[in-house]
Amino acid sequence: MLALINAYLQAYKFQTSYDCSSDTIVMAFCKPCLVFYSVLTFLILNGGPSHVLAKVFMVVMEDDPIISPKSSQKKVMRGEEAQKYKAMTTTKHDIFLDSFLPAGSYKKLYSYTHLLNGFAIYVKSEKAIKTLSGAKGVRLIQEDIKMAKMTTYTPRYIGANVVWPLLGGAEKAGDRVVIGMVDTGIDPSNPSFLSTSDQAKPPPASFKGTCQTGERFPPDSCNGKIVGARWFARAGQATGEFNATMHYASPYDPDGHGSHTASTAAGNFHTPAISKGYNFGHASGVAPGAHLAIYKAAYSFGGYMSDVIAAVDKAVEDGVDIISLSLGPTTITSGPASFLNLLETQLLLATKAGISVVQAVGNGGPDANSVVSFSPWITSVGASTTDRKYNKSIIIGNGQVFSCGGLSPSTPGETMYPLALADDVSNTNSTGGSSNCQDPDVFIRSLVQGKVIICMFVSSNYYEGDFLAGIVDTIQKIGAAGVIITDRSSSDSDIEYHPTFPTSIPSAIVVNSADAQALLEYYDDNLVRDKEGSVTKFGATIRILDGRRAIYTREAPVVAEYSSRGPDVDDMQMQAADVLKPNVMAPGHHIWGAWSPTSDAMVEFQGESYAMLSGTSMATPHVAGVVALIRQRHPKWSPAMVMSAIMTTADVTDRSGRPLMARRDGGVLERATPFDMGAGAINAARAVDPGLVFDAGYRDYLQFLCAVPGVDDAAVLRAVGVPCPPSRARWCSDLNAPSVTVASLVGSRRVDRRVTSVGAENETYMAHVQAPDGVAVRVSPDTFAVAPGATATLRIVLNTTAPGNTFSFGEVVLRGDKKHTVRIPLAVFPAAALSP
Repeated sequence: MLALINAYLQAYKFQTSYDCSSDTIVMAFCKPCLVFYSVLTFLILNGGPSHVLAKVFMVVMEDDPIISPKSSQKKVMRGEEAQKYKAMTTTKHDIFLDSFLPAGSYKKLYSYTHLLNGFAIYVKSEKAIKTLSGAKGVRLIQEDIKMAKMTTYTPRYIGANVVWPLLGGAEKAGDRVVIGMVDTGIDPSNPSFLSTSDQAKPPPASFKGTCQTGERFPPDSCNGKIVGARWFARAGQATGEFNATMHYASPYDPDGHGSHTASTAAGNFHTPAISKGYNFGHASGVAPGAHLAIYKAAYSFGGYMSDVIAAVDKAVEDGVDIISLSLGPTTITSGPASFLNLLETQLLLATKAGISVVQAVGNGGPDANSVVSFSPWITSVGASTTDRKYNKSIIIGNGQVFSCGGLSPSTPGETMYPLALADDVSNTNSTGGSSNCQDPDVFIRSLVQGKVIICMFVSSNYYEGDFLAGIVDTIQKIGAAGVIITDRSSSDSDIEYHPTFPTSIPSAIVVNSADAQALLEYYDDNLVRDKEGSVTKFGATIRILDGRRAIYTREAPVVAEYSSRGPDVDDMQMQAADVLKPNVMAPGHHIWGAWSPTSDAMVEFQGESYAMLSGTSMATPHVAGVVALIRQRHPKWSPAMVMSAIMTTADVTDRSGRPLMARRDGGVLERATPFDMGAGAINAARAVDPGLVFDAGYRDYLQFLCAVPGVDDAAVLRAVGVPCPPSRARWCSDLNAPSVTVASLVGSRRVDRRVTSVGAENETYMAHVQAPDGVAVRVSPDTFAVAPGATATLRIVLNTTAPGNTFSFGEVVLRGDKKHTVRIPLAVFPAAALSP
């Protein structure tokens, strides 16, 4: 047993150094190391493996593999000798297993012969492992650890990987579901979109889309993964902004944005995400088995609503199941209500056709009233961070270590390199200074060789698209050993919300003002100058460590500072609406995805096939992918039911039960409200089994429109083509939504909700209320039972108890005795109480 424990310990050391810090694990969750440690602890405490049920184990034998660590390079077996040894070793594995385990109690999956001598075995009995652990010749037994390497690892972060097995595995997750991407097109040659054997089959018969061919979009671009592709640019052509040379008269994506969002929603499973020659892991969409229909309607100059509407129209005609819009208007359109602009009402008709619509909420945060996706029939998505962090460090000659930003390799070896300020290794007569490192010609090549150069920037330049890329380009051209980029001002910059991109040279960004000051003081203290001020000795040294390996902190998602915030608005006068926006949030910060090598939208990723981006554009396709998983699992659900499932199962707390947080101005963290995060952070694992759903259809949305303040029957008739129904809702809050928002509560309001059970068995629910400040909330019935497929009606009565000058927030939580939890967020402005 001691030998087995030691073997586990040795394996655990290897696991720690490889799985949690190797270049291929960056996209995966670092939990396997913790799992392995838990297994080891259990073995130590209990004296051996136990409670094994249908698991895979890897067994390493004491005999040498073909490439033995004991032999020299000259004595490694090759050719026929190696093949004979492989065959002999495989046979020995079979004989060994047959001699110890009864037939039918195991299944050998692999024989390892080259780098390991051993095998992988699938067993259903704890006895089998106990038997093997005591067998002579066995060196090590390790339980198999699932390695999930995915785009930014966000499918795992939102629980999509838990859903995949229910749908036949990752490659089939989303199968027969078509996601219509209205964006900047797609690069069909990107590995995330190449056809696999599973995807070579045709799309559902209900999909009638076709492929428009053109430049960089040949006929074979539609390959089973991509099942339709069109482009729309007539408005851009009319204004003269569309240039066929730059923007391509085809569905090809010259911008990169559309490829990025498409790969996040439904990119192929386990695709290497390589940028700047480095493998950042393996990419996967949230629904890797879904089909993509591409509707190119946006360009580097932006886009026009008329082109977008044409794209949406054709998508509905083609028969997509989902429309993903990482686009939104730049302003609120004029008219009686934000819900009545043409795109909003068109999307209403799309939902009537049974199509789920997912849209970015906008990047206007943290300002209030900044959402650009308004209507209750649209799932509007905010952006959050994840727990993946890239830790970059530098070490200076006095032993100090500074944390900084930058996805770059380390300086070679463990050598300390001379450090030099850009001004000290450049021509003194250069105009404009050299410290910003934008001009390679000002540097003295003999002085920069083998040194790490300090380049300076000012905070305002940091956001210029090519400023940092210009520094890196300069350092490459002058042949320096690396670069340290720091702010010449005394204020801190938050690297979390600054551009982060990979470089092929050692680089680091120091944004903490105290660190920058300490670095420069160390540099000055170790510098020798002559009487003229020229440097005669560069005494400071530095080492840049690798910053391309991610760590996973298990932190809860935080609402990104730029993510647009509610409350939703009725009109251009910014009157708050009785609608919760955003509806939900998903990972949107520092997201890896497919990119177009022809794109010049981000010079730091020019020529690359994968890029890291941030924004609600990146969050939206995460939700579109989850919608695809739900629709595959529940093909008869309406768009409202799908939205309800996503909202009522979202997370509002971290693993410890603490509330989720949101970033405000200046990066300040405060408790997130429904106007920051909607119903919460999306949780795909729970969304496929929500217990109860709130359904609504076209007539319900029409009733909603007819209740909007300032909207008359004629306005509704103009917008949607039908009049208000004879029986009309009094309040917008009467819509059967999975949330309750009241923009002005005067006295009391009754809000009725109808829930439908989608559970597999009878379930009894109990209502728990957390009332908003200044509001009393009563739910009746507070306990109810509902059978599968049946409905129940809830009455929520809101009463103002303490009028205020802002919204306050609470929730109604329905807890079922079959473990379902249905959360209904409340956002109420207690305007006035009725006189007694």
